[in-house]
Amino acid sequence: MATGTLVFFSGKMGAGKSTSAIQMAHERRAVLLSEDEWLTSLYPDQITSLTDYIHYANLLKPRIKQLVQSILVAGTDVVMDFPANTTRQRDWFRTIFSEIDAPHQLVYMDVSDELCLKQIARRRIEQPERAATDTEAMFQQVTRHFVAPDPGEGFNVVRQD
Repeated sequence: MATGTLVFFSGKMGAGKSTSAIQMAHERRAVLLSEDEWLTSLYPDQITSLTDYIHYANLLKPRIKQLVQSILVAGTDVVMDFPANTTRQRDWFRTIFSEIDAPHQLVYMDVSDELCLKQIARRRIEQPERAATDTEAMFQQVTRHFVAPDPGEGFNVVRQD
């Protein structure tokens, strides 16, 4: 039985992952799942720090994994706007597709810090509700943990500059 393809993204905060995910889901006629939307909907006004984000994101992951696997098994592509920015995060994605033997694609958005910060500043204006967390200080804090995908990890990587 053919399964859908799982598409997920790696790139620093502000790299354009969400914009690319929306475009790709539209082009592929795929189901789009956004971590930001799920977290905002389920835990409104509860995420004000990186620690909060990690806590609530980890609560979300088991249910999202089941949902994604059921969609993929039904033969529909899934584009996930969830970060794959550390080896641990990417390992979680690996469990999603490998347990059901689904194809996958990891889109690596390799852009400069300067461009990321410029896009974050624009996002604060366009989405004022994110002004508290979309800051240069948060970018620096999050970027310290960023690990670019390595060929040795064995993912099907598509690089976007």
